[in-house]
Amino acid sequence: MSFAIIDFGSFALGKAQPSDNEMKRLSTEFMRELNKNGFVYLKNIGIKEEQVFRTMDISTKFFLLPKETKQQYAISNNSDIPHHGWYNLETERLNREDDIELKEAFNLSALTSNDKWPIKEAPEFSNSMETLFRTCQELSIRILKVLELSLGVETDFFVNKHLKMGTITNPTTLRTLNYPPIQKSSLEANQTRCGEHSDFGTFTLLFQDKNGGLEVKSRSGQYIIAPYIPNTVLFNVANILQRWTSDRWISTKHRVPIPQTEDAMNRTRQSLAFFVHPSHDAIIACCDGLDKHPPISSIQYLKDNHSNLFSKESYPTIA
Repeated sequence: MSFAIIDFGSFALGKAQPSDNEMKRLSTEFMRELNKNGFVYLKNIGIKEEQVFRTMDISTKFFLLPKETKQQYAISNNSDIPHHGWYNLETERLNREDDIELKEAFNLSALTSNDKWPIKEAPEFSNSMETLFRTCQELSIRILKVLELSLGVETDFFVNKHLKMGTITNPTTLRTLNYPPIQKSSLEANQTRCGEHSDFGTFTLLFQDKNGGLEVKSRSGQYIIAPYIPNTVLFNVANILQRWTSDRWISTKHRVPIPQTEDAMNRTRQSLAFFVHPSHDAIIACCDGLDKHPPISSIQYLKDNHSNLFSKESYPTIA
């Protein structure tokens, strides 16, 4: 298993949509590579690496705050924006069977002035996250246009179902993640940095720091390192897109294990993940006409399959 690198420069941020021939080239590359596995690197996307690392640096200032301070900005299931805020270490288990995950995170899912931000303690935090969210949102719309061509669906088939990103009617999330150093002597059984899982939206854009750490499960069952590659973003298919494609494109499982060397264990790992979702009222129906899976609304799919994260009785469907 290897990971392809697709040159996205012709449709990078700041550029007009390229010619039909170039769009066809891009869509053909996506189709070919995603038929192999659900992960591919994109280069020349129009997002400067300096912006990514600056957002990581600013995030670090928040993560270094005392736990009591960060707790003031913790997520709350009772909030109108239940996925906005700080996740404590070990509070989220993506593999709910046994893994204890040694990480913390801060989520941004809705661009609204009512969000809780540590303005006094980390004054640059909100602006850096909101700016990167909008940048990734714009890139995602461009990627959706390419995916439409790859799958032969009508223009804006996917785009129209993702127009509410950044509102409370769409769970698209920018997550900044911090994996603190690990003392080998204090490591316990079943502890990991991020357990084996697949993402549950449309697709994910992942920026890793130079330490890397992500591993992707091949179809033969072996885990392969997905390294940090300068000036790229790692794209992966998520569960809803797999369902849309009648399982043609697979939402591949991945993880971040405990490093094998003590030197690597002693280093902090950081990443930024942009989890792209359709809006709550979008209908997920197989786009090839095979009807392998029955149509379902996006929010109902999430409630049925991820009730631990989407447990509210009522989510708004219109903005």
